[in-house]
Amino acid sequence: MPPLSRPTDGTATLASFSSRLLATSRKETRPLLRLTLPICGAQLAQAGMSVVDVIMTGRLSATDLAAVSVGSSLWMPLMLFITGTLMGLTPIVAQLLGGGRTAGIRPSVHQALWIALVLGIAAAVLLWFTVMPIFRLMAVPEEVAERAAAYLAAVAFGMPGVALFQALRAFSDGMNHTRPSLWISLVGLGVNIPSNFVLIYGGEGLTGLFGDWLPGSVQDLPALGALGCGIATAFSMWVMCLAMITYTRRSHAYGDIVLWHSPTLPRWPLIGELLHVGVPIGVAIFVEVTLFTLIALFIASLGEVTVAAHQVALNYTSILFMLPLSLGMALTVRVGNTLGQGRPDAARLVAWYGILMALAVAGLNSLLLWLTAEPVIGLYTHDSEVQRLTLTLVGLAMIFQVSDSLQVNLAGALRGYKDTRIIMLITVLSYWLVGLGGGHWLGSHGLFGWVGPLGVHGYWIGLIGGLSIAAVLLGKRLRRISKATSNGQIEIPSK
Repeated sequence: MPPLSRPTDGTATLASFSSRLLATSRKETRPLLRLTLPICGAQLAQAGMSVVDVIMTGRLSATDLAAVSVGSSLWMPLMLFITGTLMGLTPIVAQLLGGGRTAGIRPSVHQALWIALVLGIAAAVLLWFTVMPIFRLMAVPEEVAERAAAYLAAVAFGMPGVALFQALRAFSDGMNHTRPSLWISLVGLGVNIPSNFVLIYGGEGLTGLFGDWLPGSVQDLPALGALGCGIATAFSMWVMCLAMITYTRRSHAYGDIVLWHSPTLPRWPLIGELLHVGVPIGVAIFVEVTLFTLIALFIASLGEVTVAAHQVALNYTSILFMLPLSLGMALTVRVGNTLGQGRPDAARLVAWYGILMALAVAGLNSLLLWLTAEPVIGLYTHDSEVQRLTLTLVGLAMIFQVSDSLQVNLAGALRGYKDTRIIMLITVLSYWLVGLGGGHWLGSHGLFGWVGPLGVHGYWIGLIGGLSIAAVLLGKRLRRISKATSNGQIEIPSK
């Protein structure tokens, strides 16, 4: 009888890694969820502000709604670039905390605040002085352009405030303390709703809600429409900023780190490190946002039913995306903490366990899409033609849940290693070349004569391709860098 074959070294190594991954799951599930859920709540609350703006201005007039929609397409990418750039602070703080080098955290946060202030002011200047030429280039109707410019001029005042808030949020997240961003984002939403109502609808709206007993001065308040929406947005941004400053000053949750004393002047080496880690994140997020903006522009010529179905499907799936996105942000913190502790092998296990959790989240999102698509689409529109087309797009969205969840969490794990430039390069290649370029070709020309032009479905198939390529390339990068760091071939960053 021939001897039984013995497992190869590769099989044994895989079995050993799997058993250690199982042990990691017992220790990491709770910390990851404890970080993820508040981040997800904060993301939803901030997204809720945009939803409220659209709903409230839409009830006033179509022109004000168009002004806010067009204006948002300009300031939102700017804000997300700033947010992404400041997210570079999170892995830096996480590694310093994990390594017990807490004395380096305060000066790093101060440098991030300087960067936030400069970026916020620069964004405000851009919104004040460059929007009208852009609107003319986009052939925006004159009345819509004027109201959008007024809306953006008001929002511009809030850009430094939201930038400072995001810097402090990145610090707090890196300290494993994600709940403040949730509660303060809810405060911002709570301020935004009544501010919007008063400033958009004015005294007439208040009288219609509360009756004629209101004082004459209140009843005479002007309805500012889109301008009022911009003022309310800026006000909410500064409320969130001041609330975060107050919390980080008074809370004992940050141990012996006292941010608000002995201000640190700009230190170019620290600023350079922050920008080295953060700017690629900001660019990657900007590329992702502009991908969806450009797709919306390309399909605008396909008719109002197609545009409506695309927007409904995109809005619905974007809400579900908040959970894998938040898990990726939490994974950055956990990987950074573990690396800072000088445990590269454990960091590798944490990273790959996070990827397994991302797969579980993708399965959950796909199940939710399967079970809730029809009733949820019915809440958006009663048009049967739009509903049917939206259902087909949601079917495609179910396919890319896996690649979308994987790519955002692979990127989150790589950020924990401070490996962000490769994310930017992969994002540009996958999203713009494969996702946008391939989608536009399929939508406009089809597949080399075998299949005719696919319209909006071609663009969504392009998204599947782009996200899948990103997931594969980011997976290869994480495998390489986590293994090399674990084997000592790449030194763990010491600051």
